[in-house]
Order: sequence, then structure tokens, then C-alpha cells
Amino acid sequence: MHPLDVPMVISGTFGELRSNHFHSGLDMKTNGEEGLKVYASASGRVSRIKVSHGGYGKALYIVHPNGYTTVYAHLQKFAPEIEAFVKERQYAKESYEIELFPKSGALEVGKGDVIAYSGNTGGSSGPHLHFEIRDSRSRPMNPMGFGIEVKDTKKPIVNGIWAYSLDKSAHINGSQKPYRLQLTPEEGGAFKAESIIASGNIGFGISTIDKQDLAPNHNGIYEVSTEINGQENLKLEMNRFSFSETRYINRLIDYTYFKKYRSRISKLFVEKNNPLTVFKKKINNGLIKVEDSLSYNYKIYVKDFKNNTTVIDVPIQGRFIDSITRSEIFETSDFVKANENYTYNSGIVDLLIPKGSLYEDTYLDLSVSGEIAEIHNNETPLHKNITLVFDVSRYKDEDKKKLYIGRINGNDKVYYSRTSKKEHRFSTRTRTFGKYSLFTDSTKPTIVPINVSSKKWISSAAHLKIKINDSESGIKSYRGTINGKFILMEYDYKTGMLVYDFNDKVNPDSENNFKLVVLDNVGNRATFETTFFRKP
Repeated sequence: MHPLDVPMVISGTFGELRSNHFHSGLDMKTNGEEGLKVYASASGRVSRIKVSHGGYGKALYIVHPNGYTTVYAHLQKFAPEIEAFVKERQYAKESYEIELFPKSGALEVGKGDVIAYSGNTGGSSGPHLHFEIRDSRSRPMNPMGFGIEVKDTKKPIVNGIWAYSLDKSAHINGSQKPYRLQLTPEEGGAFKAESIIASGNIGFGISTIDKQDLAPNHNGIYEVSTEINGQENLKLEMNRFSFSETRYINRLIDYTYFKKYRSRISKLFVEKNNPLTVFKKKINNGLIKVEDSLSYNYKIYVKDFKNNTTVIDVPIQGRFIDSITRSEIFETSDFVKANENYTYNSGIVDLLIPKGSLYEDTYLDLSVSGEIAEIHNNETPLHKNITLVFDVSRYKDEDKKKLYIGRINGNDKVYYSRTSKKEHRFSTRTRTFGKYSLFTDSTKPTIVPINVSSKKWISSAAHLKIKINDSESGIKSYRGTINGKFILMEYDYKTGMLVYDFNDKVNPDSENNFKLVVLDNVGNRATFETTFFRKP
């Protein structure tokens, strides 16, 4: 059954292209509200509960007799029995963030039972329910294949088609640069692409979205298949994948184009180091070998789950051209082979790139000026973490305490990169190329009380609210107490709000001494203390 009792409106589809991953479920709209009842879609037992500041926020996992697991994420709170189970353990651990694996029989649920209430916790950008179905091997599956009905009579929308030259002698209209084709709409919603002249191994890419009937959201498509002269040569289908492969999305898309223009092109050909299982057919890996003087008709079919289909015809004329505009390769002294480890040392900075971090052999642009290390550019994807090490032996021990490694973005904004400190060597592991340097953070976090002040009565308030922030290295931890006893404060990093629920009844006295200690990522400490009154 559906986990919500409101009309099924989707803001995110299964397999949708997201940053560094495929979307692993359905995002179900909740009318812009929080607190809607969330129901168990089938009988089972709660096998896992995770509460975190980011990611899925408050998430519940139910395993069912057939071995499948359903996941309910970004929840506001759990149903009373589950909420009590979680809070008892949060207080025992004295931590808001927690991961639990209840024993069999501890938390049984029946189909249709209220298990939680919808919310906006974790990395959610607005109130909704994220819902997943995973198989017995924890691989996400498309919930639409299990009877989740979404009204959809609209054909997928095609934003653009690109052609790519894929060997040294190949060309598209005399050039090896990616070429965007002009599309002409035809009757019935199909498109005719301009005819191209080509030779050698070529491939195509597509930018496409799908819209359902009840929402304007730009959602992902379900299937793309291609034909060359009536023979199918590639099929990509969003039915199931594994979390271990999801980062290979950066091999599927034209990553450089995405970083430049914030738009994703799915390549309809399979390159080396692309093991994605969402490809259900790949004759010649989706490449088209174009020979001189021959004509080809390439077709692309884009489908949503309801079989609404958009078709694109691409005429190709084979013609060998001796003199073509070749792609420029920026050669440097730092050539990295994808299947080998690579190290770089400048004296102040060391860099280790493990084999398998890059998808293909690459010339890297590496330079160090003072304490600024420019590690290539963010238009090249990394599959694994690389390690960047700074020598800090020239700093005094007292100054080292406030140092951290930060990444500088294009607008010169600095982002804290988790920094490991060992004597004279500070290191960070990252999957983002770019500009890195050492920074000093000597500023304490800020603490702003929202609804509490010294010697005031707050008997009518349901919650105690405090806002915290750290504009440099960022918040690392916080701890609140009332009359010396730990209180559970829920932290929303998106708003910086800390909230304590007075229903937890940690404060039994009329006069209550509240203390909050906040640490940032280099250890700067801020403390707030006040006394408030409340009817016991």
C-alpha cells in the first residue's frame, strides 16, 4: 500500500540523476507540510533506525517476510512506541545522532500501521517523504514496479542531443568537439535532428526530463533505448541498481559539461571503467561505426514508466575527411594512468591518487604557490578519495590547533575539508579536485537564544530553541544540559536551529539552569548559560 494517504504526487523519481548518485527511491510530496501520517506499506519488523543531521535525517527501515526492505526518510518523528525506543537510547548515549538495529520481535509492525510522521530532516530541501524498496541484497528497486501509481500522461521532454567523436580519426561535421544537434518538432511529439556528416566511431548523448500530471517538477526518465538502422544497440533502464555502483553516474554523464553548465547529459555509449548495471543492452557499447559513403538512421526512444514515449530521428551521412579540427589535449608533466597509483610532492604539499580514482588516463594540472595547492580542476570527476597532505612544521604548536585545510570554490568561498592532524603533517581525503589551502579559525561559534532569557518564565513553550552557527570551520559538536543533566537537542544544520522538547521532562524543577557548549571543527568553544523558570 502507499505510505501516505494523500494523492500521490512525485517530486523525484527512481534513478533520477543527482550529484554523484542515482536517486534510490521516490520523493513523495506532502502538500508542503510536515507531520502527515506515514504508514507501513507491508507487515514486517523495524530492522534499522538512523538519526543523523544530514543525509536521510530521521529514517526508518522495515524488513518484510519476503526479504525486501522498505525505507522511509526525512521523517519529522517516529510513531510513539518507536520514538520512545529511540529516545531512550539517545539519552543513554547522550547523542542526537544514532544508528540502531532492533532485535527481531522488538518492533513489529503491520501493514497500514502508522510508523512515523513526514518531515524535512537531514539533507531534504523541502517537506516530503523519501520512500525506497530494497531487495534482499540491499539494492534499491523502482517502487513504481510494486503498484505505486502516479498519474502521468505526458511524454518525456528532450532538452538537447549531442554527438561525440570517440576515436582519433572520428569527426562530426569535420570536428572532434562535441556537437549539439538542432532538433525540429514533428507531429505527435517526435523530433527530427539535423543531418550530420560523420566518420569513425561516434556516440550520442541526451539531456531529458519527465513531468508527471500533478506537479511541475523536472523528474528523471525511466528508459532510454537506441537503434541504428532498425537494430537496437543500447538500452538504459531504471529498475534496480546497487549503492556500490551509484557513483559511476559521473561516468555516465558528460561530467565536464555538467560542471560548466549545471545540466546533465546522459551519454548513450558505454566507455571504459563504466560497470553500471542499468544498461540492459549494449551492442558495441552503444557506439556507431560510421563508414565512408554509407547512410545511417539513428533513433532514440525516451520512455517514462507509463510508456509515454518521445522519439528522436538522427540522420547520419558517412564521409571521410582528411583534415579535421581535432580536440585539443592540454599536456602537462603530470600524466596519471587510471589503473596506477600516483604521487606528487612539492615540498610543502604531498598528493596521493590511488589507482581507480580516475576513469581514464589524464594529464593533471598541478601547482603549489605558497600554501595554495591547485589540484587540477573540478571538471574532472574522481571516483575514489585522493589524499592531500600539508607540511605544517613551520607553525608553532599553539597555532596548529586553529589550522584546518579548506577548499576554495570559484567565488573564493572556503569550505572546511575534514582535517586529520598528525604532528607536522595535516591531511584531508577528498573526491573533489580544486584549490586547497591552510586556514586559521580563531573565532568561536555563535549562540543565539530564541525563546529563552535570564530569569524568565517559559511555562507555555513546548520547546526550548537556540540558534547556533560557525561561519569558518563549521560546527563539530554541541551539548546541552538542564540542572546538570544531558538534554536531547535536535539540530537542523540547514537553519542552525537546536530544539529541545520539554516533553522529555529532564527539567523537574521550577528553577532551571540551562547550559549549552558548542565546538567548531578546530576546537573553538562557545558556552551559553542562563536560568529560566517553568512550572514542574
